[in-house]
Amino acid sequence: MTTRPIGLISAIAEETAMLRGRLNAGAAETHAGVRFQPGRLDGVEAVLVETGIGKVNAALVATVLVERFGVGAYLFTGVAGGLDPNLGVGDVVIAERLIQHDYGAIVGGRLEPYRPGALPFGARRAPLAFTPPEPLLEEARAALADLALPEMPAAATGAAPRKPQLRFGTVLTGDQFLACEETRARLFAEHGALAIEMEGAAVAQVAEAYGRPWLVVRAISDLAGRESARDFTAFTAAAAAGAAAVVTRLLPALAR
Repeated sequence: MTTRPIGLISAIAEETAMLRGRLNAGAAETHAGVRFQPGRLDGVEAVLVETGIGKVNAALVATVLVERFGVGAYLFTGVAGGLDPNLGVGDVVIAERLIQHDYGAIVGGRLEPYRPGALPFGARRAPLAFTPPEPLLEEARAALADLALPEMPAAATGAAPRKPQLRFGTVLTGDQFLACEETRARLFAEHGALAIEMEGAAVAQVAEAYGRPWLVVRAISDLAGRESARDFTAFTAAAAAGAAAVVTRLLPALAR
């Protein structure tokens, strides 16, 4: 897709740690208080960066990656809360659609989502979701067709060790950490989304503005319920290992 470097983005240290050790690093730079690490990962030129949590941080970093480093594509990797009840800790989701579920209008006591930047009333005049280029998604499916994800230990499954699954589907982005079964069920019913996180759709919005392709890879670290904070803390590192394995397969597709 591009001969320019790939913007390789994660939100927190546990996520970037899976990739930092494999990066053949050059000289790091700091912009807007954020450390950007150029280098080569598996032979692909990349800029690795930890955004911090939330949409504003993600949009800031995505903008700097284009303006300062001239990246040709974005690959966001990290963890997320599971919305689909068929998903478990360690499963990996690749976003076919990203929706900022917390942008819109509050009508009748509930939030009606709109595409960010659009007037949040009346009929929707713009698609709700951000979507990566379909040829890139097809390449991603082909690249991951035979990938076996790392086994999740019994501590993460609550039972026997488990082989995680890989899914493509809708992912929600919003500036809240979800730890509520009722809200999880509502969001799943409204959007049919597989997972929920706090940065991906902001990166996609910046990518669209600059005409850059993108992919978002999310490993399930918790199930967005009352125990989410505990599960996130306990299982993020193990879940992120699965997302990192997916990144290894996807980098060549983005670098073409």
